[in-house]
Amino acid sequence: MFKDVKAKDILTIPNILSIFRIVLIVPFVYFFLKENYVLAAAALIISGLTDACDGFVARTFNQVTELGKMLDPIADKLTLIAIMVCITIFTPIVLPVMIILILKDVVMIIGGSRLMKTGINPPAAKWYGKAGTFVFYVSVCLIVFLKAAFNYENPVLSVTLLSITCAIMIFALIKYFMIYKSLLKNADSATETETKE
Repeated sequence: MFKDVKAKDILTIPNILSIFRIVLIVPFVYFFLKENYVLAAAALIISGLTDACDGFVARTFNQVTELGKMLDPIADKLTLIAIMVCITIFTPIVLPVMIILILKDVVMIIGGSRLMKTGINPPAAKWYGKAGTFVFYVSVCLIVFLKAAFNYENPVLSVTLLSITCAIMIFALIKYFMIYKSLLKNADSATETETKE
């Protein structure tokens, strides 16, 4: 009985979509490094559409699981890291922006790990986090499309698009940090109450 419930919780449509997004990283990186930008962009577009669908399906069909809350951001971050590395190889001038984005993700991972160590489940992805991811996908797809279709490279455009993305992601980081502080404060308050009792 327990095994059936566990399997049911794991094999939900949103979780399968998140795993599929992780798998899509391989063909994206392969095609990008082979300079087949059309197929690389196609893999990225499919990944972005899948990312938009999994949260909607989870909420609509009541398939939100603890595993899904972890898989979704993991898929996001692994995809973003892969994209960052490829874009930096593609346009080295964007390296400073990429460093900021990587630091943001590292901070979020550390914060999430601390929450889990204190027995608190990290919050599900919020709209502003998804917005940052969506804008990132759009920016990268545009850069790759211009290169693939017109052999057009514009470092200023690339930095501008990624800077806008960076601003949105920093906003998301601040909002998540506020949630993080609130969760830890509530946990500390609950611990103090139990101690007094």
